[in-house]
Amino acid sequence: MQEAEIQRIKQKFGIIGNAKALNRAIEIAAQVAPTEMTVLITGESGSGKESFSKIIHTLSPYKHGQFIAINCGAIPEGTIDSELFGHEKGAFTGATEVRKGYFEEANGGTIFLDEIGEMPLGTQARLLRVLEYGEFIKVGSSKVQKTKVRVVAATNVDLLEAVEQGKFREDLYYRLNTVPLHVPPLRERGEDIFLLFRKFAVDFADKYYVKPIRLTEKAKEVLLQQQFEGNIRQLKNLVEQISVLEIDKNISEAKLVKYLPKERRNLPMLYEGEGERFSERDILYKVLSDMRKDVNELKQLVFELFSNDTQGNKLLKAHPTLFKSINSIEEAAPENLEVIDAVTEVNTKNALKKIPLVHETEEESLSIADKEKELIMKALNKHESKRKLAAHSLGISERTLYRKIKHYGIAR
Repeated sequence: MQEAEIQRIKQKFGIIGNAKALNRAIEIAAQVAPTEMTVLITGESGSGKESFSKIIHTLSPYKHGQFIAINCGAIPEGTIDSELFGHEKGAFTGATEVRKGYFEEANGGTIFLDEIGEMPLGTQARLLRVLEYGEFIKVGSSKVQKTKVRVVAATNVDLLEAVEQGKFREDLYYRLNTVPLHVPPLRERGEDIFLLFRKFAVDFADKYYVKPIRLTEKAKEVLLQQQFEGNIRQLKNLVEQISVLEIDKNISEAKLVKYLPKERRNLPMLYEGEGERFSERDILYKVLSDMRKDVNELKQLVFELFSNDTQGNKLLKAHPTLFKSINSIEEAAPENLEVIDAVTEVNTKNALKKIPLVHETEEESLSIADKEKELIMKALNKHESKRKLAAHSLGISERTLYRKIKHYGIAR
């Protein structure tokens, strides 16, 4: 695509910046727009994914139809089917009249499904039917209706990971991901941040009848180093605050720092990485890993004490079961990461109670494998040997559960 065409699209849709990754995303959107292909837009929150869905709609054969943007994460699970596909009168409590859904309203147009990863599994099956055959059924109806809608989806989460966790349908993922389009985060767009800062500064100067703010060279260096996890939305809010609150519109490094978020150095982090979220599985593994490290250090200390015969003999006489106790704790720490899968859904506090301590009776099993087998059997009993439901409650895949059942010789 010619550079002039990319610039024209930027001007039409208010996209600012010259980063290579940004231009590539615009090029993909323009190339795929005239086709019937489904597009999955990925990118962090606030990076401007909806703008690319509008590019696809405007340059597509569906441009004369409606463009409807839907945030799947903002619609309650109990009503999302009705919102998307409509319902018949009396279909449920409160359904006092027939209602058209978005797929019926947008017939001949484009639907933008933002935060598609938050869509419930049941609704995902209905959506797959629409994508494959252009058919849907209203809630409370048995009549199949047709619709011809261009679907553009967006997500800020890793859908492949969600597929592995059983939270997103694999067939729907590959159906949506016909053409992947990635919108780069602001921190990867280099000096585009200065162009956006200047644009927002002028906009807010006009809005609040003040002079536009300007950054010193030192302040620009500080701005360029920021992570901006909220991306363009966060930058816009920052510029608005400074425009309103600062009398002197020449913004120095010291002034800028006052408005920047404080570094989260005091927050407990299990691993390095900005904005990473941790599940109970991660926390439990970290606790067990740290426990194993502490036990190894304790054993090293004891061996050093025993290197001195006099101190060693005294210690052995005073605590004859010391080594046995230490080794028992060490056995409780997992060697295999897959063991943690069996306790993913168990509350961390309750899971930690299952780890045997030194003062517990020696008769109790100290094997993590035994605990894993016990949890698997409980899950299977709870769900009447239905492996799919048992795997879901344990937080592991059905294939992993099948392998573990075979490994432990659990009769089902």
